[in-house]
Amino acid sequence: MVAIAPELPAPAAPLAVRIATAIRRNPTIFFGGLLLAALVVMAIIAPWITGDPFKMQPSQRLKPPSEQWWFGTDRFGRDIFTRTLHGARVSLIVGITVALISSGIGLALGLLCGYFKKVDGIVMRVMDGLMAIPGILLALGLVSLWGAGLFTVILAIVVPEVPRVVRLVRSVVLSVREEPYVEAAISVGTPTYLILIRHVLPNTVAPIIVQGTFIAASAILIEAILSFLGIGIPPETPTWGNIMAEGRSLFRIYPHNIMFPGIFLAITVLAVNMLGDGMRDTLDPRLAKRI
Repeated sequence: MVAIAPELPAPAAPLAVRIATAIRRNPTIFFGGLLLAALVVMAIIAPWITGDPFKMQPSQRLKPPSEQWWFGTDRFGRDIFTRTLHGARVSLIVGITVALISSGIGLALGLLCGYFKKVDGIVMRVMDGLMAIPGILLALGLVSLWGAGLFTVILAIVVPEVPRVVRLVRSVVLSVREEPYVEAAISVGTPTYLILIRHVLPNTVAPIIVQGTFIAASAILIEAILSFLGIGIPPETPTWGNIMAEGRSLFRIYPHNIMFPGIFLAITVLAVNMLGDGMRDTLDPRLAKRI
């Protein structure tokens, strides 16, 4: 009698192979990630490839785009190309920071609300109240109350974003809590914190990553809106919203004051959204089958 060796599970593909497969199946991830990586690199090396964003040259004021001034100059003679690249640093810091903070707070509250019914009744009513107010209006009110500044802008954008993450995580936890492996862990007396860490938390990683990209794009756009209205980052700090706000009075005569920062803002939001869409399609098994 010949013994048949049991079939061993196929080894998991290396991470690089899985990433390459995901990019081949969904090129949206590649193009969005490439655009975003290029913007991040330009923002990091901006101090070394450009001049002083605060340097004023009255004799060079309102110059059109040329070989010397790639994006032209503003009404104070400052180089718009230099200020645009430095403005990318602020926008990316705001987007990444808001995404990390709101995802972290929303994840913790969502786990508690989805697993503990007593906590759910209290916290979710607060979240519903925050979601009843449009995010941009809530951010406007908070910045007006606390004053302009980078920290207050980040905090004002985080507050309206947290409820969306809480609702997302809560919905995932409510479905995972009814799974047989979670019920089995409860029946053998596994501590609650271990159930949350080992069985529930891993199921929330993919939705949180995807939601984080959309939060980052929204935060970058809201920061630009607040700065454009004059209640966000202080005017002396170069941000895309501030640069466009300074050039709006001369837009018809010198459109480059608004056009170039606006293009960078649009490309950044587009890149982050493309990356989020691609990751959603790849990480969601139901959508991945269609690719």
